[in-house]
Amino acid sequence: MNMTRRSLAAAAFAVASTCGPLALPAAHAASRDELVYNGRAALQRLDASDSRSRFYARRARAVLVFPSVIKAGLVFGGQTGNGVLFVRGRPEAFYNLSGGSWGLQIGGQSFSYALFFMTASSLDYLRQSGGFSVGTGPSIVVINRGAGAAADTTTLSQDVYAFPFNQKGLMADLTLQGSKISRINPR
Repeated sequence: MNMTRRSLAAAAFAVASTCGPLALPAAHAASRDELVYNGRAALQRLDASDSRSRFYARRARAVLVFPSVIKAGLVFGGQTGNGVLFVRGRPEAFYNLSGGSWGLQIGGQSFSYALFFMTASSLDYLRQSGGFSVGTGPSIVVINRGAGAAADTTTLSQDVYAFPFNQKGLMADLTLQGSKISRINPR
């Protein structure tokens, strides 16, 4: 038992020392103006780093962007970040992405997420529900960097396409599994 505690303490120290500020997010919540500014900047970074995002952006009814999501874990993990919903380029509402997980995991990272709402029904669901747990609302397909498939108007069949990007840190999982998206009202 004592050896297990030492192993866990050593692993926790390793996570804390490699993650640095990732383990402790900023103490203050971003204001509306900060979220809008950071959201626009994040979408510009996505556009510059992954040309496929332009295809989805041109066809999307709305884009929900989380400029900075912090994720950390040592067996039990969690992630959180605030974002802004842009409809026709204008900020409409603000949301929080949060979730927890457990299992074989260690590390920490920050990343950005953009969700492209392709159908009117998926956008209506988000607006009317004030958010949703991933897996219970609209269908979401995560477009990862390594995917080579090209999208065209005949292959667009899902409600929402999600792009993780701008990853920094030492944790490999960028899924939305176990996440909840909730409407917030920042200052």
